[in-house]
Amino acid sequence: MALTDEIKQQIQQGYRDVLAGKDIRARYGQRLMIAEIARYMGDITDNDGQRTSPPSTCVVEAGTGTGKTLAYLIAAIPVAKALGKTLVISTATVALQDQIVLKDLPDLKKHSKMDFSWTLAKGRGRYLCMSRLEARLHDEGNGDSDTMPLFLLDGHQSEEPGTRAFFEEMLASYGSREWDGDRDHWPEQIPDDVWRQVTTDHRQCTNRHCSYFDSCAFFDARKDLDDADIVVANHDLVLADLALGGGAILPEPENALFIFDEAHHLPDKALNHFAASVPLNSTRQWLKQLSQALSKMQPYLAPATQGAKTLDRISTASRDVDLALSRVYEEAEQNTGWEFNEERRTAQWRYPEGELPDGLAELAAETRIATANLVRQLGSLADELQSAFDERKEHEIDRDTAEAWFPVIGSFHSRSEEQLRLWAAWSEQTGSEQAKTADEKEGAGQPGTGASSYRSPPPARWALKQRWDHAEDITLYSSPVLADNLLYSRLWSRTYGAVLTSATLTALGRFDRLRTRAGLPEATRYLVVPSSFRYAEMATVEVPAMSAMPTDDAFVDELIERLPGLWAGEKATLVLFTSRRQMQQVRDALAPEYPDLIITQDDMAKGEVLRQHCSRVDAGRPSVLFGVASFAEGIDLPGKYLHHVVITRLPFSVPDDPIEASLAEWVTQRGGNPFMEITVPGASIKLVQAVGRLLRTENDTGRVTILDRRIVARRYGQLLLDALPPFRRIIER
Repeated sequence: MALTDEIKQQIQQGYRDVLAGKDIRARYGQRLMIAEIARYMGDITDNDGQRTSPPSTCVVEAGTGTGKTLAYLIAAIPVAKALGKTLVISTATVALQDQIVLKDLPDLKKHSKMDFSWTLAKGRGRYLCMSRLEARLHDEGNGDSDTMPLFLLDGHQSEEPGTRAFFEEMLASYGSREWDGDRDHWPEQIPDDVWRQVTTDHRQCTNRHCSYFDSCAFFDARKDLDDADIVVANHDLVLADLALGGGAILPEPENALFIFDEAHHLPDKALNHFAASVPLNSTRQWLKQLSQALSKMQPYLAPATQGAKTLDRISTASRDVDLALSRVYEEAEQNTGWEFNEERRTAQWRYPEGELPDGLAELAAETRIATANLVRQLGSLADELQSAFDERKEHEIDRDTAEAWFPVIGSFHSRSEEQLRLWAAWSEQTGSEQAKTADEKEGAGQPGTGASSYRSPPPARWALKQRWDHAEDITLYSSPVLADNLLYSRLWSRTYGAVLTSATLTALGRFDRLRTRAGLPEATRYLVVPSSFRYAEMATVEVPAMSAMPTDDAFVDELIERLPGLWAGEKATLVLFTSRRQMQQVRDALAPEYPDLIITQDDMAKGEVLRQHCSRVDAGRPSVLFGVASFAEGIDLPGKYLHHVVITRLPFSVPDDPIEASLAEWVTQRGGNPFMEITVPGASIKLVQAVGRLLRTENDTGRVTILDRRIVARRYGQLLLDALPPFRRIIER
């Protein structure tokens, strides 16, 4: 669709109106970003609303201070409306999601003449289920009630004082509409184990058959989804929708324009979403819970009915799975080279090239068949129970029984499906067989992903053995190594258009890493927006002389010796570590000498850590924050709240990560250098993110100190330095 003069006028006028309304000046980078996104969308061709041009995306790296959100909203809203497409904005964090919904979109609507509507989309698991809450309160007072299976399913433990009062408060707040049932809107953080008792998933939800359907928090939130011009979602929800085929939760990709903010998270989120795991002994315990639930359910089903027969088949299938799991456990325990040491009570084993030993592969295939049968039988029983909700038909199961048991069986069904994902992944072709199949497809003229000229690596497969005081378990894992095929086939090849933006999308100044990991189409266009920051005037990057390298035993002692001198005279310092253990070592050594100065990110909840830090600075007292990876990216401390960032060690990825190890193995087989192709670019992105904590506004100043001398002593160090913003450098020789 070519950009018409009318759409161009809407974009330009909208931008002028916002600048005037908010009394802010235009930013060069922001104007550049608006123009690039509008041009990209205008270059997409279609026929009757369906894209006819090759798959493509628009990738824009724009640093802090660009005003990314306003740029993509101004550019995309008029185009999406003209096309009749839904604009789906996806973020990686709840904080940005809330900012867009509560601040950015209302601001744009207030200060521009653009007419648009929006809604927030979250997964079902973020909302209260009134049916579960009622059952939870009922079970509390009736230990032997008819809904005992729900109580059993929750893995009930001794109640903390006030728990019942907490659930009653939840009920009262929702009933009075003081709370909308959204977990993120409850005034305090709700622990996962508590929240699980009062939420549900699609397998347990009875939808329109639920007596609370008309007042359901989730369906209330979904009402606006079909009519809204803009849907604000998150990466996890987008991936969940794609796993269901697309269009199950969000608009179909073909009818949507996507904006992925914080897009550097998308490939890893995709890997996590499509990974699978099964803890063998824990699953056998879960099968015992299933057996107990079936025993309790049996009296409610008349003998010789379809439901009773299905119950018997589930019992048989459950025993088959239990037997298969015991055989897998025995094989994995006896024929794996587990290595434990005194400090670690876990041992990990990765299967090179994803190839399983013959014995384990055969058992995995058998377990897949047994688990698939269990999934099928549980699904049949769930269907039987669900059909009992239809009051227009006679049914063998009465409605009360169906209402009590459908969520229970639905939960078991959902869990068994998760287990089947692992066994299916462990039974897929890999290695030479996969290569042969791919070669045959290419010979027949079928492309691979269409996104790259190389074949994707086989999946990573590994096992983890854990020991506790009175138990042990082996957990089996499978994960794609790259998300390229997944994202290309499910998203990029289908969607009308997509924009990816973040402050850190390049690695070592190139987009290669993102293109490979995200499977971006060949026709993708890339832009790095120049920053408005005057880096050389605003900050320095300093590399002091150090006698020890991070790989030396003496390094921690030197850190303990040097850090007090580095934070001396500073009001606000952030010290970043790559190891929690090392952070705690340094803290334990220095805290007694510097009481009420150091706060670590583990001392309390993240928000409280930052609040205490800021209150100290506001009171004119110095404050030193100690943090690891999440503080290297996810905190915003503008102005006086941060003047010095100390990076103790270059953020290289952990060498025993099985996915990274599998990727390195694949790169080596292709004749590449894993350290230079994977490790160094990955460290560069993390280092840029860490350095990015320092300057948050155009008025900020400060310094970055890097204590890892490898950045000047190793050949790759120059690449890492050059990828940083152009601070003035002070390097001691």
